[in-house]
Amino acid sequence: MHGNRKMVMNMVLAALFVTLGMVLPLAFHSVPNSGRIFLPMHIPILLCGILCGFPYGLACGMLTPLLSSLFTGMPPAAMLPSMLCELAAYGTASSLLIRCVRMKNVYVRIYVALIGAMVSGRIFYGILNALVFNAGSYSIQIWLTAAFVTALPGVLIQILVIPVIVVILQKARRID
Repeated sequence: MHGNRKMVMNMVLAALFVTLGMVLPLAFHSVPNSGRIFLPMHIPILLCGILCGFPYGLACGMLTPLLSSLFTGMPPAAMLPSMLCELAAYGTASSLLIRCVRMKNVYVRIYVALIGAMVSGRIFYGILNALVFNAGSYSIQIWLTAAFVTALPGVLIQILVIPVIVVILQKARRID
């Protein structure tokens, strides 16, 4: 019974994160280019991967931009394929890294998994853009600017907020 309870809890949390991934960007997109600066859709995806594991992180990363595009128009259809792949990579990487990283300090473990997922997701994003979505017109400079310079506020928000939320939610899940 415990396994079924955990599965249901993960499904509910994943659905919550998908919904949050659709709603959170609405607050940011009133400011031009703020989605690329603050990365609001990334936060719930990374949280889902860390808290719910695989395959929930992958599913959340795929469903969030798809449903958001259908219901809110964000991301626009032209950006949807690359965002779907990028966010699926974040959800997958965060879910796999949190299981692989073995450290006693819970915050260090979360930070290592989170930063590893953020870096690997950005590398995957760059490779896909260079080879598939923007082949021939994508450069390392464009990638560095988009993935690290423009997105720096969002990266900092993720690094500051996600570990605290993870610890709070993990503690809440233990209180039954």
